[in-house]
Amino acid sequence: MLTYKPYYDIKFITMPIQRAAFKSVRKDKKRRARNLKVTSELKTVEKRFTSFINAKKQKEAQEASRALISKLDQASSKGIVHKNTASRKISRLMKALKKLEQGQ
Repeated sequence: MLTYKPYYDIKFITMPIQRAAFKSVRKDKKRRARNLKVTSELKTVEKRFTSFINAKKQKEAQEASRALISKLDQASSKGIVHKNTASRKISRLMKALKKLEQGQ
């Protein structure tokens, strides 16, 4: 369920005529809510990882990277995030982690 009111309501934008179109609007609402939840979790985990990198906490950064890689893989397999985007982000976070390990 959405925890906040979106800036628009789908039922006022689209006025489906066929019955199947009403169902697709309902499905779209559910998918949008799920996608928002997953992307929000991704952003949170990514911010946590970057804060550990900036604070030069290697052990915590490694744990956060495992969680972030897992979340990115799940999101890309579900189609929430494009697979190339997930791959690029994983590559960049591993690069930052290597740089932190070499610095210490």
